[in-house]
Amino acid sequence: MDTARAIARAALSARLAACANMTPGMVSLFHWQERIEEDTEVNLLLKTRAALVDDLAALVARTHPYDLPVITWEARHSTPEASTWLNEETGG
Repeated sequence: MDTARAIARAALSARLAACANMTPGMVSLFHWQERIEEDTEVNLLLKTRAALVDDLAALVARTHPYDLPVITWEARHSTPEASTWLNEETGG
């Protein structure tokens, strides 16, 4: 949770995200170094604009302690009011 919070604060401070949501306590099973591993992780969702995705992903990669943090994204649609808010908060 501390790592997720630090990444969220860095993204918000840099205006690369307008909002961060954290879901603690997720159990993850995954392939890593020829084995199936199981660990508890925190899912961090950062709300941003498409133009900032590369910079945001770079910030997460720099800040995250894992050798290979899995950074994924998808485009979502929103209401015009929420889109305006997101643009204002991220300098768009």
